Amino acid sequence: MSADVELVVCEDAEAAALDVARRLAAAAREGGDVALTGGSTPRRAYELAASLEPDWARVRIWWSDERCVAPEDERSNFRLAKESLLDRLDHAPAEVHRIRGELAPEEAAASYDAELRGVAFDLLLLGMGPDGHAASLFPRSPALDETERLAVAARPGLEPLVDRVTLTLPALRAARETVFLVTGEEKAGAVQRAFARPPTPETPSSLVRGERTIVVLDRLAARDLS
Repeated sequence: MSADVELVVCEDAEAAALDVARRLAAAAREGGDVALTGGSTPRRAYELAASLEPDWARVRIWWSDERCVAPEDERSNFRLAKESLLDRLDHAPAEVHRIRGELAPEEAAASYDAELRGVAFDLLLLGMGPDGHAASLFPRSPALDETERLAVAARPGLEPLVDRVTLTLPALRAARETVFLVTGEEKAGAVQRAFARPPTPETPSSLVRGERTIVVLDRLAARDLS
């Protein structure tokens, strides 16, 4: 295991979701800037976080990436968080900074880049794909070489094949606390490459480290770790 990563192995996906939900609830109580992730994995964590802490009035919400679709589209990361977290709260976040996926990718990325200036996330939640991608930074993507912009347009590396907007490594690495939530046996190989080997653009998650980086796994995802 890499020395710059704190590993939390949970019995199953439900326990992993609860661990992350507790971290989200704590961040809501403390206030600040919280970046959410998309995909199917975090849904349960969002539901539990809303139950544990229904007052998010001290928090500003952001997203690590978004598909270039309308906010009501079933593929939208915003819609996932709205349905599983935001709509369940008693007190809404102070600010919600949505990536405008309905715009052209470059336009949406430029707008988000401008909003992000001066922001460092207090908590950044990320998932990881079986290919090791983080946010919408896919293996060998040109976006991995970006050093100035905080958000860029990105081409998809897997289904659904729609254009995306993603945070860049400078934005991701500025987070005070980064939490990866990874579950499922199909991701065990990527977990091993990302968190137990030297960093490489072949596994973008290996390049993402905040001031503190925590990896929350179920036992299936942790299978290949020593």
